[in-house]
Amino acid sequence: MEGRAPQQGSVTCASWIRRPENAHLVVMGKSRRGHSPSATYECEDGNVVSVAVHPTGDEIVCSTTTGGCKLFELVCREENIKLLAKDLPPLEGVGPQKCLAFSVDGSRFASGGEDGHLRIFEWPSLRLIIDEPRAHKSFRDMDFSLDSEFLASTSTDGSARIWKIDDGVPLNLTRHSDEKIECCRFSKDGTKPFLFCTVQKGDKGVTAVWDISTWDRIGHKRLLRKNASAMSVSHDGKYLALGSKDGDICVVEVKKMEICHWSKRLHLGTCISSLEFCPSERVVISTSSEWGTVVTKLNVAADWKEWQIYLVLLGLFLASAVAFYIFFENSDSFWNFPLGPNQPARPKMEAIYGDPQSDDQSIWGAFGPEL
Repeated sequence: MEGRAPQQGSVTCASWIRRPENAHLVVMGKSRRGHSPSATYECEDGNVVSVAVHPTGDEIVCSTTTGGCKLFELVCREENIKLLAKDLPPLEGVGPQKCLAFSVDGSRFASGGEDGHLRIFEWPSLRLIIDEPRAHKSFRDMDFSLDSEFLASTSTDGSARIWKIDDGVPLNLTRHSDEKIECCRFSKDGTKPFLFCTVQKGDKGVTAVWDISTWDRIGHKRLLRKNASAMSVSHDGKYLALGSKDGDICVVEVKKMEICHWSKRLHLGTCISSLEFCPSERVVISTSSEWGTVVTKLNVAADWKEWQIYLVLLGLFLASAVAFYIFFENSDSFWNFPLGPNQPARPKMEAIYGDPQSDDQSIWGAFGPEL
């Protein structure tokens, strides 16, 4: 299933908003012409450049073309949705921020400016942890590691850096002189400590993988076979999505690093500007300046539901109980205890579990005279 959201005006970015009971919302950054069918906030100092949603879904940070960043609190009361503007002093008037990101646990927030300035804050205290004016020539992409220990960032000049947040020391990611590292995403399954990056070498693009314990490049694979413009990793870490500069999307199963879904010309030849997995469903949302927002249901294997897992466990328990009963009824050797000459080879069930009508008889009395 593929569908375009109702809209007027150019869409610059979009992101999912996690809500209770999987009733998720979507926030879109649009040009000021047109209107939206839901809650809106018109930025007086330019159009929206980028947007980031806190993992709780209660707070949204967006960057505009001229005024820096704005913070919004999302208030949902039944069908009534409101955006309440709040102060964000450290990021007011700092200019366009091309990259915004919250850590997975929501304890940290990072912004990467068009001027190459990196800022990493504690959230919600906004205590500045890293303030590096010359982190890059200009930011291209960024992402937090699953444990919030590292931030990966890429530049428009093709370089990439790894920031160990607690000590602020950057590490340059290794690349060949003719390579440009563009998009970056950390693995999210909690078992494979990898960093995925799209790497452009001439007219060929590959997806490369680094081991974050050593920062060694361990391999690459040509997946999209086109210039990549966006990358996303599913919240459970099982899937990796790539968007191309001519409107294609491919989804890769991380365990096998093989393509399991492909949507060609989804945005009809237009560069995909943002791409993100839904928090709870196998659905992605993608945006482009010409075709706006597209929601795509992925053709991948269905996940096990929680009730299905419990049903399987119950079935295994019942099967074990039936197997034990059959074994008990048909196996004499299992109960071949050293018994007296006049006692049966296998005791009755009452002899094992005790006679409920007698408080004086011990189950050990079934095996012989008292010592």
